Amino acid sequence: MKKKSFMLKHVQIFDIINYSILFILLIIVLYPLYFVFIASFSNPWAVHMGRVWLLPAEITFEGYEKVFMNKNIWRGYSNSLFYMILGTAINVFVTVPAGYALSRSDLKGRKAFTIFMTFTMFFSGGLIPTFLLVRNLGMYDTFWAMVLPNALMVFNLIICRSLYENTLPENIFEAASIDGCSNMRYFIHIALPLSKTIVMVMVLFYAVNHWNSYFEALIYLRNSAKYPLQIILRDILISNESGAMDTSMNDESVSKQQRIAEIIKYCVIVFANIPLIALYPMIQRYFKKGVMIGALKG
Repeated sequence: MKKKSFMLKHVQIFDIINYSILFILLIIVLYPLYFVFIASFSNPWAVHMGRVWLLPAEITFEGYEKVFMNKNIWRGYSNSLFYMILGTAINVFVTVPAGYALSRSDLKGRKAFTIFMTFTMFFSGGLIPTFLLVRNLGMYDTFWAMVLPNALMVFNLIICRSLYENTLPENIFEAASIDGCSNMRYFIHIALPLSKTIVMVMVLFYAVNHWNSYFEALIYLRNSAKYPLQIILRDILISNESGAMDTSMNDESVSKQQRIAEIIKYCVIVFANIPLIALYPMIQRYFKKGVMIGALKG
């Protein structure tokens, strides 16, 4: 009885310590996001003086007004949404069937295919060969350059393969094949409906990747009308910072420009993360299960 009470006490102490550490980590992760949000509504001088840490100070919407008045913002928003939707659709269309195919034990050479694809995770052709390939394929300065070169991510492919290997028993396919079910029909009518979790996780992974993508736009796009939101926001920040460093302006103008540039930084961070913040709660219930699948088997 004493031993049981002793063990129970130690479990309670462990739980208290564990939850305390998790709470501290939660604050460390969430507070910077909260600070950026309240700073976007606050006077930048109040932020600089350290008066903003729990609530906004001297609330102002000047930064958001500057951002929303820029027509390029809305064009960049529509471009990013287009790249994200089209790119994610292509990614899922390629990754999920490929993961199913590699999970099939009757696929000849599947180990060789897996090794070949895994090799690309560690070694790539490099930037210049990739650029030459994109240009020679006629994708330079087109929206295809934003969605096709990264149509497949090997890490996500491995997750899909692991899901099908661990969740679809072989005898299901054998029973279906006896009834005359082909591989394609089995995948569409049986495997795919049972893999909604991993499909939603792939949607989240790829959507985040496309929404935050800017390097491809810097390399492959020259027409500003095709720029995604991240490039537009980058240009806004650079132009405001350049204006703040203009030595031809008087002290009052420089001070005002610096204040505007400072508040715009916070506003564009909030503005750029709205779609992902809205997307994540809708598929959050699939996220934990989908991520753990990849840990079951490599």
